[in-house]
Amino acid sequence: MPLSDLVNTFGQDLLRRHGRRVHKVAIHAGFSCPNRDGAKGRGGCTFCNNVSFSPNARALPDVAAQIAAGRRVIRRRTGAERYLAYFQAYTNTYGDVARLGALYRAALAEPDVIGLSVGTRPDCVPDAVLDLLCELRDDGHEVWLELGLQSAFDATLARVNRGHGFAEYRRAVRGARGRGLPVCTHLIVGLPGEGRLEALTSLERVLALGTDGLKLHPLHVVRHTLLAKDWRAGGYRPLPMDDYIAIACDLIEHTPADITYHRVTGTASRDILLAPDWCAKKWAVLNGIETELRRRGTTQGARAGERIAA
Repeated sequence: MPLSDLVNTFGQDLLRRHGRRVHKVAIHAGFSCPNRDGAKGRGGCTFCNNVSFSPNARALPDVAAQIAAGRRVIRRRTGAERYLAYFQAYTNTYGDVARLGALYRAALAEPDVIGLSVGTRPDCVPDAVLDLLCELRDDGHEVWLELGLQSAFDATLARVNRGHGFAEYRRAVRGARGRGLPVCTHLIVGLPGEGRLEALTSLERVLALGTDGLKLHPLHVVRHTLLAKDWRAGGYRPLPMDDYIAIACDLIEHTPADITYHRVTGTASRDILLAPDWCAKKWAVLNGIETELRRRGTTQGARAGERIAA
């Protein structure tokens, strides 16, 4: 039984709605972040790898070239025929609206790109940006706004130097969903000081506001971060894989069946990953989540009195 029989996955949702495989192709458009450039802070979040930051967009291939490179890899691996341009790296709404529009439209100009997924911070989605995304949606494209909330606890967000609180997320979600723009919310499991209860509470607060999609990530320790220093000093202990799997399954069970899971785990490359080592083993985690849900005899939505359609 595949995981998509137990969880309403984004890939299967796209296949149902578009009648063919649709895959995200990641784009690095050279954006900065207000938590790096001094607008909100310096150094970024404690778990963010500064070494991977590229402040010079001109050093990056243009959008079309990045899509072409991603297309070649994805087509061989998955057979996908259509793509969502995923503006992923850093804060992809942090800039002049005219520049944003040019970048988004460059991606949508590719004949096999049917839409956008735009990753950003909750404090970087002013009305003008939401209006731009809605304009692109109204042109017939699928457009998602991905908001990196990570936790609904302001104390946790302050602890990891996030630079925003839950109030900014609330405003962004209300602005987007009030315009009919779908939102995917990112949550990190295993943040310092947080466990199962905090993860479930964050989910509850997100669901109460309304969201259309979710991404779960385990917190991993990577090189050249403040979190790495804390981990080396014994101040932070990552979750064991079994604990992450159990919490992820709890969250899945509490999630209504109509919400799509864009991701239920995340990985880091071995060249920068310090801990936990299981965060380099995507399929072990995915298989573990599937096995645990089958062991429980449950699916997404079970705690809400629902089950996804098999």
